[in-house]
Amino acid sequence: MANPCLFCLWLMLSFVVLQVQGDGSVGCEVEERRALLRLRDVFKYLNGTTPLPSWDEEKETDCCMWERVKCDQSNHHVTQLYLRGIRLWSSSDDFFLNASLFLPFRELQNLSLDSNKIRGFHEVLNLSKLQVLDLSFNWFDEIPSLGLLRSLRILNMGDNSINTWSHFEELTTLKHLELLNFAFNYLSGKVPNALGSFTALKFLSFEYNNLNGSLIDGGFCKLRNLQELGLGFNTFEGRIPSCIGNLTSLRTLDLQSNYFTGTLPSAIFSTLNLLEYLSLSFNYFEGSFSFNSFGNNSKLEGFELENFNNTMMVNTENPPWMPQSQIKIFRLLNCKLNEPSENLPSFLLKQRELLVLDLSHTGVREILPSWLLINNSNMKVLNLAGNLLTGSFTYNNHQTKNEYLRMLDVSMNQIQGVLPHSIGVSCPSLTVLNMSMNTIQGGIPPSMGELTDLISLDLSNNNFSGELPHEFVKGCISLQILKLENNNLQGRVLPANSNMSSLEYLGLTNNRFTGELSRGLLNSKSLLVLDLSNNSITGKIPNWIGYLSNLKAIVLSHNFLQGPIPMSFCKVKELGFLDLSKNKFTKTIPACLNVLSLRYLHLHGNEFTGFVPKLLSEASALVTLDMRNNNLFGSIPNWISSLSNLRFLLLGGNQLEGSIPSQLCDLKNVSMLDLSSNNLSSFLPSCLHKVLFGSKPTFDVMVGLNIYEWFPGYPLISTYSYESQLQIGQSLEYDYDVPVEEEEVEFVTKSRSELYKGNVLKYMSGLDLSFNNFTGPIPHEIGYLSDIHTLNLSHNHFIGSIPTTFSNLKQIECLDLSHNRLNGQIPQDLIELHFLSIFSVAFNNLSGRIPDKNQFLTFDNNSYEGNPLLCRQLLGESCNSSSSIEPSSSSEPIIEENDPFKDTFVWSFIASYIVAFIASVIIFLCCTDYSERLLMSVRAKFVVFIF
Repeated sequence: MANPCLFCLWLMLSFVVLQVQGDGSVGCEVEERRALLRLRDVFKYLNGTTPLPSWDEEKETDCCMWERVKCDQSNHHVTQLYLRGIRLWSSSDDFFLNASLFLPFRELQNLSLDSNKIRGFHEVLNLSKLQVLDLSFNWFDEIPSLGLLRSLRILNMGDNSINTWSHFEELTTLKHLELLNFAFNYLSGKVPNALGSFTALKFLSFEYNNLNGSLIDGGFCKLRNLQELGLGFNTFEGRIPSCIGNLTSLRTLDLQSNYFTGTLPSAIFSTLNLLEYLSLSFNYFEGSFSFNSFGNNSKLEGFELENFNNTMMVNTENPPWMPQSQIKIFRLLNCKLNEPSENLPSFLLKQRELLVLDLSHTGVREILPSWLLINNSNMKVLNLAGNLLTGSFTYNNHQTKNEYLRMLDVSMNQIQGVLPHSIGVSCPSLTVLNMSMNTIQGGIPPSMGELTDLISLDLSNNNFSGELPHEFVKGCISLQILKLENNNLQGRVLPANSNMSSLEYLGLTNNRFTGELSRGLLNSKSLLVLDLSNNSITGKIPNWIGYLSNLKAIVLSHNFLQGPIPMSFCKVKELGFLDLSKNKFTKTIPACLNVLSLRYLHLHGNEFTGFVPKLLSEASALVTLDMRNNNLFGSIPNWISSLSNLRFLLLGGNQLEGSIPSQLCDLKNVSMLDLSSNNLSSFLPSCLHKVLFGSKPTFDVMVGLNIYEWFPGYPLISTYSYESQLQIGQSLEYDYDVPVEEEEVEFVTKSRSELYKGNVLKYMSGLDLSFNNFTGPIPHEIGYLSDIHTLNLSHNHFIGSIPTTFSNLKQIECLDLSHNRLNGQIPQDLIELHFLSIFSVAFNNLSGRIPDKNQFLTFDNNSYEGNPLLCRQLLGESCNSSSSIEPSSSSEPIIEENDPFKDTFVWSFIASYIVAFIASVIIFLCCTDYSERLLMSVRAKFVVFIF
């Protein structure tokens, strides 16, 4: 008998040979390998290359060895495909994916097609054994038909472009579905009630869609096996239903960024004993909420509530709440905390594992709790901004450094004292430090130079003094945002040894910096915003300024700079904001200046001469043009109509002459127009009523300039992974936010110069033509500017009457028609101008009764002086000479201008009277016997009358 061992070896070899001959491969089945090759061809780029080079049967016959493919080790069937992001960044063309390609993979358990650009996926996937299906990050037009996937456990369709629920009902056959992810899509409307059929669901996410309705809709309360529910960033509304408390298996509940209202029902959270993370931020809750609702919860580690309406009362102290586990993330913003005591939550004293603590804008009134950093050495984010904290920042921990603290914000408080000299050593990992809007004094500690990871530093609005330390400007190599505005800092702006090569925003306005612009700025060639306004900088703008070619905003106003603007300005190609006002610059702006991106130009209060620069005719994006108080001459150019986006045109205080061109009426979006104190003349164009002056613009105007500033976010990662592991606080991320730099416009209103800033500009409008030589009547069309707030036509030569259409100026607050030659009566209909607070028609030739109702009861005689024929009817008295308007005793003596017409009229009247008198006397004497004697007597009296 043959050796049994040899016989067994022969059987094994025979089996291997048969397998090779039957299947053609040692690994995956032939059918599956061919299906993968067809799938590879679908993912090919337009140039014919493939993103899956290892899928080559000539190089490797076992498809289980191919990239992005995993097989079952026991039977070599393909069970997992990971095709994430193959085409998203490599190809711009969308493609259609035929679902039948997946039919051969009957044992497939995990399919991931996220981050591609699939535009169609409408056929039925007949994968009866499929347990995990991930179709996220794609561009589906609608939900695929998936009705035959009976064994599916996990369905991930996040980050797509699904915009319809047309096939959702077919998903209800997936009775074993445990994970359903539709996050980051375009789903809208209400969630279908069929959702309640997925009773096996453990993870459900509809985050970042446009869903609405209430939580009672959609059957959410039926999903009693849910462990994680993510509905954030939608438009759900109404109250949180009490039935949510029935989901007792919940570990994560995210309802942030919706429109939920009402009070937070305490009964809900008292039953959710397994809850580990709860986010209710960015909603509209009201009433009161007590943390005793979490008294039975032993697992809570993360809580977030940032309210929109600042009316919610939150209590942690009556009685004191003490969490049974260590809190890792606690964010409570824009609420009223522990009133009336306004104390910090007492449970914080026993916390040792805090990663994120944010109690900003909660009205806390305490001494700055530096002990929070000492007790929690792993703290990453501490935000106590916008409270009533006092004392000084005493954290000075040499022995136990807080090496994890990345963000510290104690801005908008009442903190005093000086910064610890070793702050840069104690918190070496800081990336964001904000201590603005306090009363901190002293110098900037040199140890700040140790913060090599610091990205944003804001110490503005304090009392810091001294020069910028050399260690600081050399060591902060990562700094991108430096805000030191409104302090008492001095010295040079940036020393020559500055090493802030990453700097993008430099804000030093309103300090005491002196000297010429330092070449140290050249070491920050990434600068986007340079704001050095309100200092004492002298000299000329150096030619090397052009090497900072990335600049988008240059603000050098209110200094002592002089000379011409250098030609190197022309190297700055994307300048959007230029403010050189209140200096002593001469000549004009360079003709080569790139103005295509320019939106805000402030040049007022200098010594610029010449015409309005024609170069500006190419600045089609211009929103503000302010060249007031210079030495410009010539006329207003006709090309002004090319500035179609202009909202603020300010040319007052120059020597412009001629008439207002009709082309100016084409600037329909202008809301503020100042042409005062020039030599403009002729008639006022009636077409000015076509300018909106405060009406809704025909385009959206963003008042300001986009500049970079850090507003750190710290999202909590809470994901139900395929292994059902909850991750809390494992990642902190900081994102750029691009706020609006507030635009400022100065305009004379209510008899004084006002500075309008930021959003206020959207609601302010005015027309100032005062101190010119305009003649003729005031066009009645001006009365159609129904949204204008200020109208100043004073100190001109207007004649005629006040147009009755002025009663249409329903939003007018200031109306000044003084120092003209207007006559007639004040229209009685002006009493309908209910917002009118400043009114003057002084020094005209008006007559008749002054309106005596509503706002006109508040104006004193100064508003009407210089009109002797005006009278005021008071307390039912008749309007007679006794009630005529007299100059106020406090006013200056009235000096009447010589009026040739008036003089001629008076002398003609006197001469006519004398001639008529003499003629009548002569006729009388000729008819009497005593004519001769009486004639002698009359002659004598006439002589006396004349002399």
